[in-house]
Amino acid sequence: MEQFAKRFKIDCSPVAIEKQTVVRDGTRLTVIAPCLLRVENQAEGKFCDEPTQSVWFRDFCETDFEIKEEKGRIEIKTAKATFVYSLKSKKMLRILLADGRTVTNFKAGNLKGTCRTLDITAGIITLSDGVCSRGGVAVLDDSDTLAIKPDGAILPRENKESDKYYFAYGNDYIGATTDLYKLTGKVPLIPRYALSNWWSRYKAYSQQEYLDLMDRFKAEEIPITVATVDMDWHWVNIKEKFGKDAHKVTKHLNFMEYVYDVWSVGWTGYSFNTDLFPDPDGFIKKLKDDNYRVTFNIHPSMGVRWFENQYKDMCKAMGQNPDEKKPVAFDITDKKFTENYFDILHHPFEKMGVDFWWIDWQQGKNTAVKGLDPLWALNHYHFLDNAKDNHRPLILSRFCGAGSQRYPLGFSGDTTQTWKSLDFQPGFTATASNIAYPWWSHDIGGHCMGKKDDELYLRWVQLGVFSPVMRLHSTNNEFAGKEPWNYSGPVERIARDALRLRHRLLPYIYTMNYRTHTECRAICEPMYYAYPEDENAYNCKNEFFFGTELIVAPITEHTSLRTNLAGVNVWIPEGRYTDIFTGRIYSGNHFVKMFRDIETIPVLAKEGAIIPMSTNDKTNDCSNPETLEVWVYRGNNSFTLYEDDGETLSYQNGEYLKTAFTVCEKGDKVSFSIAKAEGDTSVVPEKRTYHIKFRDIVSGDVTVKGAQATVNNNGTLEVTVTAKADAMVEIALENCKHLENGDMKQMLTNVISKFQMSTDRKGMIYNSFIKNGKSVPNVARDFKGPIEEILKLHR
Repeated sequence: MEQFAKRFKIDCSPVAIEKQTVVRDGTRLTVIAPCLLRVENQAEGKFCDEPTQSVWFRDFCETDFEIKEEKGRIEIKTAKATFVYSLKSKKMLRILLADGRTVTNFKAGNLKGTCRTLDITAGIITLSDGVCSRGGVAVLDDSDTLAIKPDGAILPRENKESDKYYFAYGNDYIGATTDLYKLTGKVPLIPRYALSNWWSRYKAYSQQEYLDLMDRFKAEEIPITVATVDMDWHWVNIKEKFGKDAHKVTKHLNFMEYVYDVWSVGWTGYSFNTDLFPDPDGFIKKLKDDNYRVTFNIHPSMGVRWFENQYKDMCKAMGQNPDEKKPVAFDITDKKFTENYFDILHHPFEKMGVDFWWIDWQQGKNTAVKGLDPLWALNHYHFLDNAKDNHRPLILSRFCGAGSQRYPLGFSGDTTQTWKSLDFQPGFTATASNIAYPWWSHDIGGHCMGKKDDELYLRWVQLGVFSPVMRLHSTNNEFAGKEPWNYSGPVERIARDALRLRHRLLPYIYTMNYRTHTECRAICEPMYYAYPEDENAYNCKNEFFFGTELIVAPITEHTSLRTNLAGVNVWIPEGRYTDIFTGRIYSGNHFVKMFRDIETIPVLAKEGAIIPMSTNDKTNDCSNPETLEVWVYRGNNSFTLYEDDGETLSYQNGEYLKTAFTVCEKGDKVSFSIAKAEGDTSVVPEKRTYHIKFRDIVSGDVTVKGAQATVNNNGTLEVTVTAKADAMVEIALENCKHLENGDMKQMLTNVISKFQMSTDRKGMIYNSFIKNGKSVPNVARDFKGPIEEILKLHR
């Protein structure tokens, strides 16, 4: 099976640096990095130097250390940590951290990681541990993972051992997760199209229904870039179509898998349902002609049955007699089956135009190889197979343990359509950073159950705009569709605008994608990553960084019927932050409960934020745009825009471009520059127009060098320039007048106007405020909160 080994070869370096290993009495201690120690125990001293399902790289950091041994203990001291281990009891006794702490409880304070799925959940669930801990030390237990052999097989380790990695990073969470990526494998660069809007629904569409729907999205000018076709593309009504015995499988690994298969007789399939899709080639061609990327859903557990178009070819390849109508069993541990699984069952669809596969495995955790979860094997082999022919690989599948970041994207499962589900997802997404899993995608709007709630849908869409992946999805109930036009007029308009904003943000999000790939930083990170010493950062779990420039605080509660506003408690770190939607300016360090109507959620740009955006928000073109709109907030900062062709692996050969933007502020002077781009200019248009919008500068004297410019003022200052990629453009602003929060009385009037009460009562509240100065009027809690926010803005 040399072909199998070549086909599924992995890039790994699993053998540690020899001088950084210490072996004593059936124990091997390996200094992986200054704060990272591997501890193995194997009675015969036969340790694992192979890549495991989780760990692929053990030699990424040369580290100096000292050893001290006495009374059956060994002490390993690096520049940043001291590990004290008992050779007698085979236990880590204590770890001394760089911050002075001595840690003996390695489970306490873990900030958690993520989980396999959120299927049919409604709110908070238990998460597995991550490598970040307030206690200072976290442990990654790799003892039960299997080894990846040189021939591509995944098998139990030759010698059972205890195999643990001690992450002693204190409160350096970024350091801990960065080294976790280095240890387990970096995140591949995601194709650009996957970062805009997806359409998905579990529904038995006919070919024409699906194409009509996608045509309507185009007509409504809602940019959808990924067309997802759920399981009904293949035959599902097996008994009715092919007889009651057609669903039989050859074997089950346990009773629950038998129950699953009997209940889900139509989940597995590889032949188009020609009753629904009479022209499969034409169907996919039309989607591709309309610039959609295509993914199909698969549940492969039941193998290949006699009615499938590919059955005879699979029988021939596997040495079975097709006349017996015996299913070709699914066995991802069989090399021959695995190769034929791809060559016969999947590649023909890829030649038709299927870009990648949605692996919807829900049929248990057992295979013929003890300890091998079929979900992990499917993720691993599918992702590697999808990388052929210079194609940038992608899958959509569930999380399956540390190292899963190598196989993006994540599918969090069929969540319930409830406020509790929505409220759990922001923190859940950011917390996954702690186990190096940055690319979760959720069923935006909720998948099933619950009830129709326009506001719930809208708040979910608003969260989706600032999530790693924006994927609308729902169940097959006739009234469950997440199309914006299924909702009330205002909600439809706002949702439509939100989806357009997501598409406009592609230049920013794609650059953050590159940052994830190269710097091991998730696009959504918890606040405590940047502020580990501030207790406040741990008390705002639903607030997160969205890339380098923005803080997002989703609203996950119903609007008050008394105020027409909904609130979210937001921690504002030290510094100045401007809401990109309302223009309100906040200063830290404190909590503010921010109130918004259904139009927006709080999204705060840091001082000096630079946010590149496309001006195309009405078509699904996701190529590098000819016109960029750059939102700039005064301060001192730089941002390097990353661009390539978005779909191939050619960036690995240098076919990419970086363009640096810099903003500087000194007194009433602000400068902004576009540096000469570095790299391959062929990946972008020859000339590009930049609309530079100074979002918090009302006016100023403008001087531009390096390009012709026009200056406009639509409430804030805008400068438009056109330049080649190799040009240097400098914009200088003098005598700047800064945007400020509006007149307090006028802001108060605007807020009180929204209150659902008599106008006389509103007048009493307002007059009480005027009379008593800046104290909050004596009103009910619902009304007090929005007034307090305005008062804090003016303190």
